[in-house]
Amino acid sequence: MNVNELIEQQVNSHSVVLYMKGTPEFPQCGFSANAVKILNACGVQDFFTVDVLAEPEIRQGIKEYSNWPTIPQLYVNGEFIGGSDIMTDMYQSGELQKLLEK
Repeated sequence: MNVNELIEQQVNSHSVVLYMKGTPEFPQCGFSANAVKILNACGVQDFFTVDVLAEPEIRQGIKEYSNWPTIPQLYVNGEFIGGSDIMTDMYQSGELQKLLEK
């Protein structure tokens, strides 16, 4: 399985996927910490995470897969949502909560 196929499988096998630096318990950058905090605030208990620092091939591959240059990246129901700034804007408007309720 190549990196693209692995990412495709991860994104489509879990309803909420966060590609981040570090883990939810120990985020390795402020943007990843913010993304986890927002998901927790939305009441998402069970989300799948991938630590791109531990998996360099996914770190580069996810940027190409989404055509988005930064990490973290959030996927909900197989759809790319965005990074930390987009998550923050969507959370503040209530849009992210509605999306995650589905």
